[in-house]
Amino acid sequence: MPNRDEKILVIGACGQIGVELTLQLRKIYGEQAVIASDLREEHSLLKGTGPYVSLDIMNKETFHVLVLRYNITQVYLLAAILSATGEKNPTLAWHINMQSLLNVLDVAREENLKKIYWPSSIAVFGPTSPKENTPQHTTIEPTTIYGISKYAGERWCEYYFKRYGLDVRSLRYPGLISYKSQPGGGTTDYAVEIFHDALNKGHYTSFLQPDTYLPMMYMPDAIRATIELMEADADKISVRSSYNLAAVSFSPKEISAEIQKHLPDFSINYKIDSRQQIADSWPQSIDDSQAQNDWGWKPEYDLERMTKDMLENLKKELKS
Repeated sequence: MPNRDEKILVIGACGQIGVELTLQLRKIYGEQAVIASDLREEHSLLKGTGPYVSLDIMNKETFHVLVLRYNITQVYLLAAILSATGEKNPTLAWHINMQSLLNVLDVAREENLKKIYWPSSIAVFGPTSPKENTPQHTTIEPTTIYGISKYAGERWCEYYFKRYGLDVRSLRYPGLISYKSQPGGGTTDYAVEIFHDALNKGHYTSFLQPDTYLPMMYMPDAIRATIELMEADADKISVRSSYNLAAVSFSPKEISAEIQKHLPDFSINYKIDSRQQIADSWPQSIDDSQAQNDWGWKPEYDLERMTKDMLENLKKELKS
């Protein structure tokens, strides 16, 4: 059972992962135990569900004060500049992605916080990594600034665990698909946009080639994996950099065919842009056997089940 005395701070709570993770944590720990924070205005789905504070995680002193004021015991750091957005301004992406993590790690060490969660990504893998069933431990030479910053972050997380005993935990997320929040500027965003365009326009223009396979995951699985990792006993966590995590891999051609089973008139065409180069550097599928063995990870959604659920929920939103 989760400890009811925990006080959890979610940084980046209005982002694609943050909204749903915050809501789920509040169900488990209680509304007042989970403090949501972001630079942006509070997300509509979070309003009225628990405390919300405006926070710029780049300001270490403000963050430190917040930790003390609310007696924070755990931090989930979700603020980041993602892959496609990061390539437009690499130095800014590096600065934000690195300094935000270092600010959290430093304050967590100083205040002896119980646990820190920081997400990594399949973007850490590069062209020299094995493309299929990419293993947990392999050649890692990322070629995007997002991937470089995530790989550096993994090293920092492991360093703070080994040097200071800080309980930092991490997952290498694949592309994430959700109907509750908008995508945040990632290369895998097509797999969210395609559902919206299918219902709104009956057509989608893909920026990736038809047979570009990428690892993906439905958001309910990603949220569950995150919380299961954080609630696992510390002695079960053998990876202190970041765990590989997998659910399903598909291509634009495959997901459009699955959508056509529900919407027969849906069509897709292709207009390839610079995001293809990013996608080509990433794995096509991921081996997450270490997460399975260490803390019992197992996905629940395949392509068929996810597509059905996405369309049903987006249709409800369009009617409301």
